[in-house]
Amino acid sequence: MSSAAAEEAVAAASAVIPSNTTPDAEPNKLEDASSTVQGSTATEPQQPQAAPKMSKNAFKRLRRLQEWEDGREHRKIRRREKRVATKARRREERAMLLAHGADPAVLFAKKTPAQLVPVSLILDCGFEEYMTDKERVSLSNQVTRCYSDNRNFKYKSHFWISGWGGKLKERFETAMESQHSHWTGVGFEQGDFLAAALRARRAMATSEAGEMVGSLRRSRDGGGIMWEKDETEPFPLPDPLPKLNEEYKDVVYLTSESPYTLERLEPHTSYIIGGLVDKNREKGLCYRRAVERGIRTAKLPIGQYLVMQSRQILATNHVVEIMVRWLECEDWGEAFLQVIPKRKGGKLIEGMGIEAEGKSGNNADGGGSNSDSEANEEDDVPGQTGDDGEAHKHEMNNKE
Repeated sequence: MSSAAAEEAVAAASAVIPSNTTPDAEPNKLEDASSTVQGSTATEPQQPQAAPKMSKNAFKRLRRLQEWEDGREHRKIRRREKRVATKARRREERAMLLAHGADPAVLFAKKTPAQLVPVSLILDCGFEEYMTDKERVSLSNQVTRCYSDNRNFKYKSHFWISGWGGKLKERFETAMESQHSHWTGVGFEQGDFLAAALRARRAMATSEAGEMVGSLRRSRDGGGIMWEKDETEPFPLPDPLPKLNEEYKDVVYLTSESPYTLERLEPHTSYIIGGLVDKNREKGLCYRRAVERGIRTAKLPIGQYLVMQSRQILATNHVVEIMVRWLECEDWGEAFLQVIPKRKGGKLIEGMGIEAEGKSGNNADGGGSNSDSEANEEDDVPGQTGDDGEAHKHEMNNKE
């Protein structure tokens, strides 16, 4: 006990001394009281410091999270019931169509499996420290969408996820119930995007590299991309750019800050897409990462085909879908209109590409670098937004 506390204790002891005590006796009693207080202090164990009090808002968040966790099993049962009801409804609809003379061969036609092509798409998920828990949830659901889009179009690329580990992997193994363990045609690389690019290169050099489809064949026969630098740099760096690393000349990092514009997809090339959801806080992060490693960079030619009313930064899954759509239609304008959300206000520049109906997007606004979207109902937490991620995952699983 400090001296001040001791003095206070002494004063308290003085206050209880009877009034009939003689003046001569008071000093002795005061000394006795003081020694008693100090003696008890010496033998008292030191009390631990009290834990800081939880704020009312923090307590409410904790309670909502606990309620959400407690209801997880109920939500799984409810989703299972919905799937059963949907299948039953589809069976009834098909039976009705057959009764009205529909052709069974058309009604029960199987979807043609996607054809593999010698191009690799790599999600660079090595940005965990730059994201909040909510943003990591969005990224995990975007990764799911990327996988589904890549395998459900006419052509599919070699697909890799680099930086596989940490909280992203933990989330897939826990909240998302290891759904990735059933994925096919995807590689998981704990190392960085260059380690994944080396593995992708070896895969594309085998007899199972994939079919050289028309769009890639025309890229190969056209003499290659010129890689001419744009007149203005979107994100100028203070220091001179290092030389390109010739060992990885078949690797291109897609980033909106690049001074180069992607013309076409080339065969036997790996395209890196930044798996970063950060609401555009870390500007130029993907671009600097690629430049420091001597990797070629490029941005999608959005500005050459569309007039946008908002930023040209897209969600990770949007970039993947644009790439696989281009492999099929070989038209950037059509691919952009099919993928970029309507709310971004993109309009096709006259004479550039094929006019098509745009689709309504989700809540993503960022990506390949910055987004926050596609949260599954099954795996989301209270207070986080999402749209059709759960339905999309069920569709993917049904097709499997």
